[in-house]
Amino acid sequence: MYETYLRQLLSPLGIYDLGGGSVNGAELYALGQILDRTGRRLEIVERESVTATAEDEGLRRREAPFARRPAAVTPEERRDAIAALLQIDGDSLTPSAIDHAIQGCGIRARALEMDTGHLRVIFPGVGGVPAEFEQIEKIILDILPCHLEVEFYFRYLTWEECRRAGYTWAAVEEAEHTWESFQLAVPPEE
Repeated sequence: MYETYLRQLLSPLGIYDLGGGSVNGAELYALGQILDRTGRRLEIVERESVTATAEDEGLRRREAPFARRPAAVTPEERRDAIAALLQIDGDSLTPSAIDHAIQGCGIRARALEMDTGHLRVIFPGVGGVPAEFEQIEKIILDILPCHLEVEFYFRYLTWEECRRAGYTWAAVEEAEHTWESFQLAVPPEE
């Protein structure tokens, strides 16, 4: 790539022998190879130096100062989590700011203010205890101010929901539910 560029740059001068077997041609080839390698490395450095485009090393370096890695998996989710964590400051004590920080960390949860000093963390669309809850709990407790009482709320199917849905034991058995799968079969939230 750069070899071709250098040849095109120097050819109008007409004073260099740029043929493949010439010393000048060999020198342009060597310089082109070095510039190609340098260009590829610079592309990686540029990509990894910006949070919005980082994919690997840049994300690892940005996550390193945090007490825990975000619960995000994909590079896009990790970028969002890093951005959310970097926005936490002394003014991040409102329920909406706390909620934004939790969701920004890749945790599919919401923080609801129950009364002064008491937050309930819910997991919309998740029946029972979410996968990897131990990690999620640690991250949430790190984010939330220590003076707040935190309650984790896990969603299970209630008898009232069974009655409203018209469930019968025959329908439950026909669906081949176990007790565990049945109690996690919560209806979609409205």
